Amino acid sequence: MEKKKKIVILCGGKFAFRSLQLLAIEKFLYGIAIGKGSKTIIDSLEKETSNSGLPFKSFPTKKSVLAMREWLDEIQPDYIFSISFPFLIPESVLSYGYDKFINFHPAPLPRYRGAMPIFEVLRNQENKTAICAHFMNDKFDQGNIIFNDPITIEKSETYGSLTIKLSNRMSQIVLNVANMLEYGTKIPSFPQNEDDACYYEKPELLDTYINWKSMNAIEIIALINACNPWNVGADATLLGEQIKIISAIAIDERHYDSTVGTIIAITDDGMIKVACSDNEVIAVKILATDEGIMTSQQYVQLKKIDECSLI
Repeated sequence: MEKKKKIVILCGGKFAFRSLQLLAIEKFLYGIAIGKGSKTIIDSLEKETSNSGLPFKSFPTKKSVLAMREWLDEIQPDYIFSISFPFLIPESVLSYGYDKFINFHPAPLPRYRGAMPIFEVLRNQENKTAICAHFMNDKFDQGNIIFNDPITIEKSETYGSLTIKLSNRMSQIVLNVANMLEYGTKIPSFPQNEDDACYYEKPELLDTYINWKSMNAIEIIALINACNPWNVGADATLLGEQIKIISAIAIDERHYDSTVGTIIAITDDGMIKVACSDNEVIAVKILATDEGIMTSQQYVQLKKIDECSLI
């Protein structure tokens, strides 16, 4: 029986683990490289590859990626798949074979280029995202597209839940592409439309901060979900204190003459109602303070908030 194509995975952490497992089961996995991962993950991958006899390499910095070409020349894989690898692959490495490098991007291209597209699609209240398989070049997320595989975003989706959904789907897509390469002579692709392109930088504090004056309730909930759990929650100011809101819901209620960003009431089950722009209201369920992560009810007790103090 003819041996299967030898595929090396370039990854950035546990997002790729399901894909690694499936490729290993199907006898495609030939080697693993990780860039800038945690020590726990690196040690785990190194142990697994050692036990299974697979080549393993860590590329912890941008500069270290230059040594990737020597490693590839030594182990001679047929294809190199990238799943959340954090560094740009230079021309000197890509010249190993320009049709051999395929990236799997967790958002539709070219609309959502960048390092954290899962955050962006949630913050922008998209109801669909995608996994895009594309050939790699010397620019982030700009190579020819093989396909965009659409994925539905549920109404209450968080960064965490969508990441798990994408990771699971990614493994099937990666395996599908491996099978395409196994049985096909050439994978068709097409250039990205630059008129539709948008590149998002990695989020900073300004991107994760709730602006009570300019954001309505739905925009605030979308930001909170987009920050949960990677940023612990959306950054905000409440009662003059810097906090993070981890979970909240928009409620079908209006406020009038209340200052936005202030607590206007406490629900019977202890949730904090906060005034938003356009006279809208959200109810905060879980938040994080310097004292720790807590429910709204615990926060109310800690700050000694009662209905009388809100009048």
